[in-house]
Amino acid sequence: MITRRSALLGATSGLVVGAFGTRRASAEPIALKVSHYLPPNHTFQRELLKWGDSLAQQSNGQLTLNIFPASQLGPVNRQFDMVRNGVADIAVGLHGATPGRFHMTDLVSLPYVSPKAGNNSAVTSRRLTELAPIYLDAEHAGMKVLWMAVTNPLLLHTSKRQITKLDDFKGLRVRYAGEQFAQIIPLLGASPLAVPPAETADSLAKGIVDAATFPYEACQSFDLATVLKYSLEPGVSTASFAVAMNPNKFKSLPPELQQLIEKTTGPAMAEQFGAAFDVSEKAGREYMLAKGIQISQLPDAELARVKETLAPLRERALADLAKSGKPGNDFLEAYTK
Repeated sequence: MITRRSALLGATSGLVVGAFGTRRASAEPIALKVSHYLPPNHTFQRELLKWGDSLAQQSNGQLTLNIFPASQLGPVNRQFDMVRNGVADIAVGLHGATPGRFHMTDLVSLPYVSPKAGNNSAVTSRRLTELAPIYLDAEHAGMKVLWMAVTNPLLLHTSKRQITKLDDFKGLRVRYAGEQFAQIIPLLGASPLAVPPAETADSLAKGIVDAATFPYEACQSFDLATVLKYSLEPGVSTASFAVAMNPNKFKSLPPELQQLIEKTTGPAMAEQFGAAFDVSEKAGREYMLAKGIQISQLPDAELARVKETLAPLRERALADLAKSGKPGNDFLEAYTK
């Protein structure tokens, strides 16, 4: 599917490039300021660089990206506000970093929720991007969503003890990501602590937290294997992102540049990005094993107990959305079908 769309984009890119041949030679190149909070070795940075190269090539150098990783322009919880306010032209925002603002979007991070086609990022990122204009525009007011991204399910990684049963969660202090994990962790008997991603390794090393929730690829990006001992499969909940653009900046661009951005984003880009996420997830797991991390799986009976313990979160989230008149059930059914 990705290959076919990529081929189609390649076939049409010649037409897009042709449009730039008619622009005045004196036209000033435009550089868009792109912000994200992740480290320079992260999948987001690599894929944004590829996208920037593609934009520059297809526009004959008229459109480029200046990318600022690692919270250079602002912390994780300010990314969406920066793009709304025009501090950044484009930003990568983590929905879970701003609790209470994305109730509909957060449904995709409920425990063990994914489309029937699979829980890998290529599938989930594309599906969420397809549904965003229908269900999620109101939550992203003041932003033009270019594409959405969903991680592979986040796992629990521990430095203190191996988890073999539900009772082993009790007493752990867990660094979490997102509103869903803030609710999941207490139900398991552990204590959630909000720690910025870049500070997790130090917090684990100092014993401030005993465990952390991350996909494998993030463990590698933040080099967490040096302060961890165990990883537990399967993952429980995902994290979602939006790559968003300031709408006024988009409207200020010449029509051919607007067209180029539209052609290189959307569901096809989400799937392409998700596929890169999946490759990084596999590499991250291999990194953990190479560093001596012991990876284990919960026995079927214990996994069933965990799922039963966490099941009320879904009913509660849908009930809250129904009270406010939002179509949470319709959205969740569309996402998981």
